Amino acid sequence: MLLLSWNVNGIRAVQEKGFHDFFAGLNPDVLCLQETRISPELAAEAFLHPAGYVSRWVGAKKKGYSGVAMLCKKEPLAWREGLGKTEFDDEGRTLCAEFDDFFLLSAYFPNSQHELVRLDYKLAYNKALLAFCQRLRKQKPVIFCGDLNVAHEEKDLARPAANTMNPGFYIDERNWFSAMLGKGYTDTFRLFQNDGGHYSWWSYRMNARRNNIGWRIDYFIVSNELVPRVKNAFILPDITGSDHCPVALELV
Repeated sequence: MLLLSWNVNGIRAVQEKGFHDFFAGLNPDVLCLQETRISPELAAEAFLHPAGYVSRWVGAKKKGYSGVAMLCKKEPLAWREGLGKTEFDDEGRTLCAEFDDFFLLSAYFPNSQHELVRLDYKLAYNKALLAFCQRLRKQKPVIFCGDLNVAHEEKDLARPAANTMNPGFYIDERNWFSAMLGKGYTDTFRLFQNDGGHYSWWSYRMNARRNNIGWRIDYFIVSNELVPRVKNAFILPDITGSDHCPVALELV
């Protein structure tokens, strides 16, 4: 089973940059999207749905902002939109699909922003999402994926020393990630690749992508019960169209 996740930085823009060729070439069982920047109503009109897939779109109240989606070959048993908390759900950050043997969440975590002005908001979202996953986990295993907007360790970004006080690498964000793993979750990419230099986001400035000056901030996280089913986890840095590239998880 192949699962993909991609922060597309605007679904309408990425459609003009080879999105459907990418999708057809990889033929995933599920594709999770973040930062779609489109309402569910407009998605139905503007997005060319691949044949053989069902989809669900969650938008933000603010036009052209945030948004997540999921495209699935198999109709989920149930959909859950949001975390049940207005302050997060109004920004269209979370979508959950229930399958026979696991729950899958597509999540677009907040950015702490310049001078960490949204750090408290981000940490509150992190806490709420983890609590939501823990409740689901009482029923069956959980996978959550997406743009977590944090590089966990120094090897997860090209220039750690220059970014210790910056959003996405601030110690409080990294500590939350470590604590989350400590509650019985696994960063699947690190099951297969333990060194640095592997990134999923690059700034548009200063030829950062060409020079591989990036950050690994997009993840597939699984509850530990699912680790024996993880066949592979990898990054697709050659897929362009967004400032992020897709990440992938294969299950047996």
